[in-house]
Amino acid sequence: MSVISKKNGDMEFLSAERISVPHAFTTRLGGVSGEQFSTLNLAMHRGDPSENVQKNYAVLAGALGFDLDKLVLTRQVHSDIIRTVTRKDALGLDHRAYPECDALITREPGVALGVFTADCTPILFHDPKTGAVGAAHAGWRGTAADIAGKTVGAMVREFDCCPENIRAAIGPNIGFCCFETDGDVPKALAEAFGDMVWEHIRPQQEKYYVNLKEINALALRRAGVEHIEISTACTMCEHDRFWSHRYTRGNRGSQGAIIVCKEGNV
Repeated sequence: MSVISKKNGDMEFLSAERISVPHAFTTRLGGVSGEQFSTLNLAMHRGDPSENVQKNYAVLAGALGFDLDKLVLTRQVHSDIIRTVTRKDALGLDHRAYPECDALITREPGVALGVFTADCTPILFHDPKTGAVGAAHAGWRGTAADIAGKTVGAMVREFDCCPENIRAAIGPNIGFCCFETDGDVPKALAEAFGDMVWEHIRPQQEKYYVNLKEINALALRRAGVEHIEISTACTMCEHDRFWSHRYTRGNRGSQGAIIVCKEGNV
């Protein structure tokens, strides 16, 4: 089972075969935005007219079948903060209206969760036994803070999930091929996860290449998750398909990872 590409009209998104509720790792393709935001930009406050962003969300909601009035978003700060939310926490499409956090979980039917990325690692969670879902944004700081494992722990604590029942999907990010760092990044990751992370870090002269997908998968396995699907897509290599903060030097839109809680167990 893997993360595969799907289409809904002009919109392309990625979907994990093991996750049975509506969800998507979006691409740049299928919206109405222009210029550097072309075309499915989901971020307010980057210079794209808000009416374009609203139309893009309408396209996404139509494709996945959720109500925009029940969409809860994140105001991301590269933390390990996880919020348990309901439809009362849906505050509209402006992420600045939300409390700071980098992951969301819910078990309320109809609620959709959304995180933003443009090189960082998006992770979606679904427990088919309890119906609970989650979404996390893991930059390297969030990865080192174990936001992936802590999101699993929050689902166990809040919704009585069993980790072995949880399905997790790791979406497009800046890949092992392109994520070049200084020594502070591998040092922080090794402090968090031990020497095993060096299997996913490649030294090159005074720099390091880091595989954030596999390190987040390591964190999920450590938390007891057995079912993990990983996208092979690299946002920097495929910058015509995804936004990459590094490639564009910040002159960009954002893609999203969205998951919808459904009625009953699925």
